[in-house]
Amino acid sequence: MNAKGRRRVALTALLVALCVLPSTPAFGQSKQQLEKDKAKVEQELKKLSGDLSKAKKNSRNNQQQINLLDKKIGERTKLINNINGQLNLLGLQMTQTQDSITLMQSQVDSMKREYAHVVRVLYGERGALDKMVLLLDTKSYNTAYLRTKYFRDYSRYRRRQAAFIRQKEEELHSAGVDLARQQRETTTLLAQEKRHKDELAREQNERRQNLKKSKQQEKDLQAQINRKEKQKRQLQQQIQKIINEEIAKARKANVTGGGATKPAAVDVALSSDFASNKGRLPWPVGFTKVVREYGRYTHSSGGQNMNNGIDVVCKTGAAVQCVFEGTVSRVFTCPNGTKGIIVRHGEYMTVYTNMGSVTVREGAKVNTKQNLGTVYTNSDGVAEFSFQLWKGTSSQNPRNWLR
Repeated sequence: MNAKGRRRVALTALLVALCVLPSTPAFGQSKQQLEKDKAKVEQELKKLSGDLSKAKKNSRNNQQQINLLDKKIGERTKLINNINGQLNLLGLQMTQTQDSITLMQSQVDSMKREYAHVVRVLYGERGALDKMVLLLDTKSYNTAYLRTKYFRDYSRYRRRQAAFIRQKEEELHSAGVDLARQQRETTTLLAQEKRHKDELAREQNERRQNLKKSKQQEKDLQAQINRKEKQKRQLQQQIQKIINEEIAKARKANVTGGGATKPAAVDVALSSDFASNKGRLPWPVGFTKVVREYGRYTHSSGGQNMNNGIDVVCKTGAAVQCVFEGTVSRVFTCPNGTKGIIVRHGEYMTVYTNMGSVTVREGAKVNTKQNLGTVYTNSDGVAEFSFQLWKGTSSQNPRNWLR
C-alpha cells in the first residue's frame, strides 16, 4: 500500500470516530430534559390523583370529579408522549451506533484483506527479500534498509489499526447493548403507561356517566327549587290569609255598641310599645348567614317571588325566641310540612316559620325572648328559618326593626 492509501485509511478511521463520538452528549442532554419533563408530569399526576380521591368522597361534587379526570387524562397523555419521545431518541441513537459499527467492521474486514494480501506477496517474495540479496540487488544499502523497514512498520501499523478498530467496535457494541436494554425498559414503561391510559379511558367513561348523573341531579335540584318556590308562594298566601282572618277577628271583637270599630286600650298600648322599640327588637334566632333579604327577587327558573320577611341559616337545633311580648294567635302547618307561629302585638304581628318543633299553644301569652320552639333541619343538615313582621295587612322589612 502506498502513502496515499495509508492516508485514506487513516482519514476514514478518523471520520468514523468523529461521526460516532460527538452524538452521545447531544442525546444525553435531550434525554435529561425528557426525564425532567417526565418527573414534572408524574408529580402533577400524583397531585391530581389525590384531588380526585378527595372529590370522589363527596358524591355530590360530580363536576369537580369530571374536571379532575379531564386534567388527569391530559397529563397522562403528556407522559405517554414523553416516553414515545425517549423511544424515538433511543431508536435514532441505536441506528447511528449500528451504522458506525457496520462501517468500522467493514474497515476491519478491508484491512484484514489488505494485510493478508501483503503477507502472501511477502511470502512469495521471501527469497528475493533475503538480506544478502537485497544488499546485492539494490542500488544501495540504504534503499534495501528502507524497503525492509517499510514492510516491518507497515505490518505493525496494520496490526495496531486492526486492534484499535476492534476496540472501538467492542465499545460501540457495548453501547448498542446498553441502548437496547434502555429501549426494552422504556418499552416496558410505555406498555405500563398505555395500560394506565386504558384505565383512564374507563375513568373517562365514568366521567361521562358522572356528567349524565350530574345533569340529572341538576334537573332534580331545579325541580326541588321550583317546588320550594311554589311552597313559598303558598306559604305567603297562607300567612296573608291568616293575618286577614286575625284582623277581621280583632275588628269583630272591638266593635262598639254603635257599630263602630275601636281598638281595645290594651292593644293600643301594646302597639305603641312595640312601635317604640323599632330598631331595638332582638333577633328571633342566632344565625350563620342571611340567604334572602326582604323584597322581590328572581329565582333560578326565571320567575319572581316576593319575600315578605328575611330568611337565615342557623345551626342545627337552633332555638326560636319571641321578639316582643304578645299573644300566640295561630300555630299552623306550612305547605312543606313544617310548623309556623304568629304572635300578635296589638296591631303588629310577628311570623315564625319553618320550625321543627313548637313549645307554645294558641292563645298563650308570651314574653320577649321566650322560647317558641326550634328550627327545622332538613335531610341535608340545613336549618333554614324565616321571620316576618306585619303591621295590619302590610308586611314590614325586619331589618328596620331588629337590632
